[in-house]
Amino acid sequence: MLSAELLTAFLEIVGPRGLITAQNQLQTYECDGLTAFREAPSAVLLPETTGQVQAILRLCTRHKVPFVARGAGTGLSGGALPTHGSVVIGFSRMTKILDIDLVNHQITVQPGVINANVTTAVAGAGFFYAPDPSSQTVCTIGGNVAENAGGAHCLKYGFTVTHVLEATVVLPSGELVTLGSKSPDAPGYDLLGVFIGSEGTLGIATEMTLRIVRKPEAIQVLLAAFPSISAAAQTVSDIIAAGLLPSAMEIMDRLAIVAAEAAVHPHYPMCDGLLIVEVDGPLAEVKLQAEQVLELCRKNGALETRHAVDEADRLLIWKGRKAAFAAAGRLSPNYIVQDGVIPRTTLPVVLEKIAAMANAEGLRVTNVFHAGDGNLHPIVLYSRDNPGEEERAIDLSMRILDLCVEAGGSITGEHGVGREKQCSMSYMYAPADLATMQRVRRAFDPDNIANPEKLFPTPRLCGEQKRGHYVPHPVEASGIAEVF
Repeated sequence: MLSAELLTAFLEIVGPRGLITAQNQLQTYECDGLTAFREAPSAVLLPETTGQVQAILRLCTRHKVPFVARGAGTGLSGGALPTHGSVVIGFSRMTKILDIDLVNHQITVQPGVINANVTTAVAGAGFFYAPDPSSQTVCTIGGNVAENAGGAHCLKYGFTVTHVLEATVVLPSGELVTLGSKSPDAPGYDLLGVFIGSEGTLGIATEMTLRIVRKPEAIQVLLAAFPSISAAAQTVSDIIAAGLLPSAMEIMDRLAIVAAEAAVHPHYPMCDGLLIVEVDGPLAEVKLQAEQVLELCRKNGALETRHAVDEADRLLIWKGRKAAFAAAGRLSPNYIVQDGVIPRTTLPVVLEKIAAMANAEGLRVTNVFHAGDGNLHPIVLYSRDNPGEEERAIDLSMRILDLCVEAGGSITGEHGVGREKQCSMSYMYAPADLATMQRVRRAFDPDNIANPEKLFPTPRLCGEQKRGHYVPHPVEASGIAEVF
C-alpha cells in the first residue's frame, strides 16, 4: 500500500483527474493484451506533461516505488503488467502531435499518439509512417518504441528503431535526457538504439521525433493460393533470392483464411497457403516486380493468382490480414498468439515441425505471419473447459519458441519478452550475455524500479510462475466475497 503522504504528493502533481486509486477502476489496468497474468497496481497516474512525468519518477525513486509505463495496453507479452506495489503511469492524456516538419520528413509526437494517427496527420501531404502493427488503429507510439514494434511493411521499410530519430527520455531518477538526434549520423554511442525495445526498463520517452516516408507512386497487392503452406513459404525465399524486395509478404493458412472470411469478408481464395505480396515504388518498377513475383508463384505451384483491382480492393485484402488475430476467436474459445523469428530459408521445415508438434498434442495451430522477415505468429487453439488442455497449449507455444531458437532465430520479433517469455531468454542467451544486459539496465536504473520483473529471467519467477487464466477462490465463487 502506498502511504497517504505519497498519494497526496502524486495528487499535487497530476490533480484529481490524473490519479486513480479506486479498486474497481484499478482493475482496468491489471493486465495488457496478455490476460493470463494479472496484478492490480497500487495506483494509476495520468500525466499530461514531461514535467509531471519527471516529478512522478523523482517520487518513485525517493520512495523506491516500482513504476510501469502503459500506452494503450495492447501488448501481447505482459510488458505493461503491474508488479506488486507498483504504480502505472498511463499516457492516455499525452496525445499531442507537437510538430510536423515536412521539409525534413519528420514528425514529433507524445507517447500516447495512436500509430495510425501519425499517418493520418501527414497523408494529405503525401507521406506515411511505415511501421504498421496489426493493432495500429489502437496501439500507441510510446508502446511501439518500448517494444520496437514491427508490422507487415517492415520487410522493406524497417522496424520502429529505423524510424525514431530522437527521443526525450525521463530516466528513473527523474533526470531528463535527449537520446539520438534529428540530424543524421550523430556521433557517440547509439543510446537511442539501446532504449528502443527495452520494454520500459530504462526510462520513459515523453516525446519522439519520427521519420515519415513519401507515399510511393504506385502500389500493387498480389494474392497467390498454394496447395500447401510450405509451397507458399518456399516462394517467399525464392522472391528474396531473385533480388526482389517487396514492401510486404504475408502468409495465412486455411484456418486463418476461414476466420478472416467470417470476420471481415476479404474474399480470399480458399487454400492451404495464401501468400499476400505488396510491391511499391515507381509505376514501371512495380509492374515489372509484380510480373516477376507472379512468375515465381506459378513456378511453385500456385493454384490461383490475382491482384487488387483498385485501392478499395487493396485495403480490403489488408483488412483481412490485420483482422486475423482477433478473428481466431471464431475458431476456438481460447488461443495463444506466439511471436518467434526464424531465417526465411527454414520456413518450410519449421512450419512442418510445428504442425507435427501440434498433432502430437492433439491441438490445432493456425499460422498467419510476416513471411518476408521470418516473423512467425503461430496461434495455438484450445479450450479451457477441457481439463489439462490449457497447460498443454502453453507448453506447446513455449516449445515453438525453443524450435525458433534452434533454427537460428529468436523468441520474439515484435511482441516483446515482457513477463511471458522472460524464462525463454535463458534458452536464447548465455549467462554472460544476460549479465551484460543487466549491467546496461542498472546503469539507467540502479534501484530496479523501472518495469521490474520483466524481460530478464529471475529464479523466483521462472521457478514459481504458474501460467493460466484466473481461477476464483471458492469463497468468491459462492458469492460470500467479492473481488474488486
